[in-house]
Amino acid sequence: MLHTIDGFNRIGEENAFAVLARAAELAAQGRDIVSLGIGQPDFPTPPHIVEAAIKALRDGHHGYTPATGITPLREAIAADFNKRFGVEVSPGNIAVVPGGKITMFAAILMFGEPGAEILYPDPGFPIYRSMIEFTGAKPVPIPVREENGFAFSAEEALSLITPKTRLIILNSPANPTGGVTPKSEVDKFVAGMDKHPNVAIMSDEIYDQMVYDGEKHVCLLTYPSIRDRLILLNGWSKTYAMTGWRMGYSVWPQSLYENIRKLAVNAWSCVNAPSQYAALAALTGPQHAVHKMVAEFDKRRKVVVSELHKLPGISCATPKGAFYAFPNIKNTGWKAKKLASSLLEESGVAIIGGPDFGILGEGYVRLSYANSTENIMKAIGRMGEFLSSRKAA
Repeated sequence: MLHTIDGFNRIGEENAFAVLARAAELAAQGRDIVSLGIGQPDFPTPPHIVEAAIKALRDGHHGYTPATGITPLREAIAADFNKRFGVEVSPGNIAVVPGGKITMFAAILMFGEPGAEILYPDPGFPIYRSMIEFTGAKPVPIPVREENGFAFSAEEALSLITPKTRLIILNSPANPTGGVTPKSEVDKFVAGMDKHPNVAIMSDEIYDQMVYDGEKHVCLLTYPSIRDRLILLNGWSKTYAMTGWRMGYSVWPQSLYENIRKLAVNAWSCVNAPSQYAALAALTGPQHAVHKMVAEFDKRRKVVVSELHKLPGISCATPKGAFYAFPNIKNTGWKAKKLASSLLEESGVAIIGGPDFGILGEGYVRLSYANSTENIMKAIGRMGEFLSSRKAA
């Protein structure tokens, strides 16, 4: 028998991909499936971005690039931070990586080991906990509560820090809840971190341009007091509808940058060259496609909330960001994963059960409104028919 390290017995996964695969399997059998499961924009990558990749190939950009990304792209990322948030970021602190998950993987790997504790949002993106457990560190959930609009509580997060805490993971706008933490709460958190100078922070800001109702994204790079221990995660997947391009980036404190560079050299060498030129075109080219997409998500968001409130036993807090709704199903009598599974198999509606996002996810399901209004209406209509005709199993 082959023996692998214990970490592989602890590693989890992102169940949205399993649901996507099952939905595809049912569709291949001729079933009419409406997928509100996976977090993927239903818009194509804007044409000028695609053309930039094609041009890069035609221009001969077929070889290796620097491990942390081509200089023009890192300079464009730095310029974008300055333009949008008024902060100075050195291109020498930016790493271009193959997707957002790589930054999670790298940050958690740097700080996680047996005896360490890492704080993460719950409900939250499942890879946080999965990677923490892989390293042998203890995952400590930061509760994200519906009564707070699914914003994290600075007081509660700070109260969970112990001498064993190495890293805190934050996510706003948030997956799976759509919650946006207000600046007042972020201010409290940053002020409280003064008492914990040896604890690093990873801020997942992949949905930073998807905020609604007049909300403004709070970028943690705007807080000088934590810059020397802040890792910021972002990328192109959501904002520019580039999920399959696998393009992400992160900003690292100088003390950690050599670690991510060496990890790149050892693990992925570099991100493929033409995709980097596509990402450069995304940042430096016209942004109207982004604004149009976010405006459409805003319209769908309102439809989702309105229609969900019509269903028996369901209520839904209005999401302030990203493209997810996280409705409360407690009054239906159903367990979340059982409801999600039954809806897919019996009604052809793919959603994700709340427990796939953490211990505190029971009683909720996640719907992605990165699908057409027509499909959203069809899916929620089927959910209503199901709940009206089926008793909780």
